[in-house]
Amino acid sequence: MRIQQSDSEILTLREVSTYLKVTERTIYRLSAAKKIPAFKVGGAWRFSRSEIDMWIHRQTEESGATDAPQPKGGSHGE
Repeated sequence: MRIQQSDSEILTLREVSTYLKVTERTIYRLSAAKKIPAFKVGGAWRFSRSEIDMWIHRQTEESGATDAPQPKGGSHGE
């Protein structure tokens, strides 16, 4: 089985903070509190891009972000 580059890509703390558009300190705190998927290599935090993407998806579902405004004329089945 061939692993796609994006599936196996490992990100640094700085790269994740840029990806999520938050400060590095926020990512550090989330990592230390085990609230975001992360692991350490030689004392430095590392992140799997695919796990971060799955985490984003779970956060979106849990926060109710699906409550976004619907296009006009759309029906919700109500």
